[in-house]
Amino acid sequence: MNGHTHNTDDRRELQMARSMCWHCQSEMAGEYFCDRCVKVQPVSKDLDYFTCFGLPRRLVIDTQVLEAKFYELSRAFHPDFYQNKSDAEQSISLGNSAMLNTAYRTLRDPIQRAEYLLDLEAGAVKDIRTSPPADLFEEILELQETLDEFRESNRASEQASTLRAKLDADRTNLEERQRDMEARLQQLFSRWDTLQDRGEATEQARTERNHILKDMRDILSNRTYVKNIVNDLVATIS
Repeated sequence: MNGHTHNTDDRRELQMARSMCWHCQSEMAGEYFCDRCVKVQPVSKDLDYFTCFGLPRRLVIDTQVLEAKFYELSRAFHPDFYQNKSDAEQSISLGNSAMLNTAYRTLRDPIQRAEYLLDLEAGAVKDIRTSPPADLFEEILELQETLDEFRESNRASEQASTLRAKLDADRTNLEERQRDMEARLQQLFSRWDTLQDRGEATEQARTERNHILKDMRDILSNRTYVKNIVNDLVATIS
């Protein structure tokens, strides 16, 4: 099978898109390849990214384990191995590889990982705001006014130099706030993982879980807004 020999001990129980092999209709049990005809099988689009790599829904993960599992699956599904196969097999390998690459990019980044988990657990990522955090509202308004003045100024003038210095200070302040938000997120990540590890199904555990998800959603919302402002500021004064 052109680089795809396998045995029972090496299989991963990935969720397949079908319960039967698409080619020979044999019953599937979650392997990458059909036992009977040895054709590659499509991974289910409903498979969540954590399960894809055999990881629990934790926010602090071993990135070396993630990378090792990614390369293991990449070798099984990479389109280069299917160039001489049927159109159906080539299409399946492309689809599996695309899903795998997206899953890996998402989980290796702590912020994307948290946003993805929120989406899985509560759909909370859809609630990310585009309005400024309440404690930064007046500061952001003043910053926007300064940015507008700088855009309209003669860049060689003394006024522009003064405005640039103020914007540089504002940038430093906002970046510090970003780091504070990320530190608070790390604390929430640890709390979430501890709760997951306990595996409790009590009302108290559910309440704590929902509070952690809400706090993460709010901080991620604020961080997204501040990050966009910083990017706009940098683009304007560079």
